[in-house]
Amino acid sequence: MSRIGKKPVAVPAGVTAKVDGQAVAVKGSKGELSFVCPDDVIVKFEDNAIKVDPRTETKRARAMWGMSRSMIANLVTGVTDGFSKKLDITGVGYKAAVVGKNVQLSLGYSHDVVYAIPAGITIVTPKPTEILISGSDKRQVGQVAAEIRAYRGPEPYKGKGVRYSDEFIFRKEGKKK
Repeated sequence: MSRIGKKPVAVPAGVTAKVDGQAVAVKGSKGELSFVCPDDVIVKFEDNAIKVDPRTETKRARAMWGMSRSMIANLVTGVTDGFSKKLDITGVGYKAAVVGKNVQLSLGYSHDVVYAIPAGITIVTPKPTEILISGSDKRQVGQVAAEIRAYRGPEPYKGKGVRYSDEFIFRKEGKKK
């Protein structure tokens, strides 16, 4: 039984939501997002809230029930507040800079890594060792952060590389003499 799925998703003032069969479209100040729910759930818009119910009592229907409710809640949060991720860069000479529609990363390679910023994503570098990624789509913000982090992930000995600001890197001790 889904506990998260039972709770309806409230639609705040200033946000318009439209349910058309399995498709849910939400429009707000930060943009417009949509999601197509699986056929295992029923989606209804009533009392200024979006309600999700399972069609049957199968294990898959119960799984899709909670997932669909979470996805719809992410749509509403995305068009009202938006999502953001912060990356920290650690290492001598490691830095990042936004140049036009690209992020230029110096990560200890013989060349600079150039990452093209996708549409719908805003990237700023308040400091050369800090990257702020923001946008209305939670999945896209997380994907962009993961792709940038993948260029040089944090290593356990000196902690050099790109890491999430809230990530803990388990540090290892070096060789003994």
